Amino acid sequence: MQIKSILKQHKVRLGFTFFLLLIEAATGLLFPLFIGYAIDGVIHERFAGVIQLEVLSLIALVIGVGRRVLDSRFYAKIYLEIGSKMVAQMEGDLSSKKTARLQMIREFVEFLENSLPQLINSIIGLLGVIVIIASLNLTVFYGSLLVTLVIFLIFWATSGLTTKFNKASNDEWEKQVDIVAKNDEQQLRVHLKEMMRWNIKLSDLEALNFSISWMALFLFLVISIVVAVGDGITAYGALFALVMYVFQYMESVIDLPFFYQNWLRLREIKERLTKL
Repeated sequence: MQIKSILKQHKVRLGFTFFLLLIEAATGLLFPLFIGYAIDGVIHERFAGVIQLEVLSLIALVIGVGRRVLDSRFYAKIYLEIGSKMVAQMEGDLSSKKTARLQMIREFVEFLENSLPQLINSIIGLLGVIVIIASLNLTVFYGSLLVTLVIFLIFWATSGLTTKFNKASNDEWEKQVDIVAKNDEQQLRVHLKEMMRWNIKLSDLEALNFSISWMALFLFLVISIVVAVGDGITAYGALFALVMYVFQYMESVIDLPFFYQNWLRLREIKERLTKL
């Protein structure tokens, strides 16, 4: 079964989804800047910035809600097509494996519907925020590049373990229905124990990577505030905008490694599905 061929049949619809995602990400990127304009405007008794902020909020709401309503129906159709073809091609396989594969396909489609939009938003947000930070303060900009590199090196170094743990977890998953059908309590306990063992290993690895990454980001935030004030940024709106963009940078860069881990899991799932 070729998942790519089914997705290619809907390339126009996928393209429209990505177009809406780009607009949604761009509007989200502008919020800290418009908030800064609104603050400076209100301080000087000018309210044009507040009106602009309200218009931006309305645009973001309409696009965000509209995209989600359309996507839920579109990806339901994708799941139906891929799932029905996959089961038809697995005529001689055990029901346990079929059930597990259907769930894996559901996980793949959910990634397209939910995680992929978040990933695109994070990438666009990260690139846009870094460019804006560069326009506000070059020292903070260089710091953001360094922290980004450190975080990606952390998760890249553990990618082999992530793939290994995901493969072991999926192997157990494919046995589940048949083990339950045997009604053997001891065998079921062993199976569930194995499932939880690999989940715990994945969770512990994720927690370790996140802890190191978060400490690096928090240190960067503190240094950014000190550097900004030391470089002479004293206007409340400008300083607030810089701090908000650093926060937005932190949110974007901390999410990307988890998308990378999710991609590693989906890559292992895709290899199972394309063997059919």
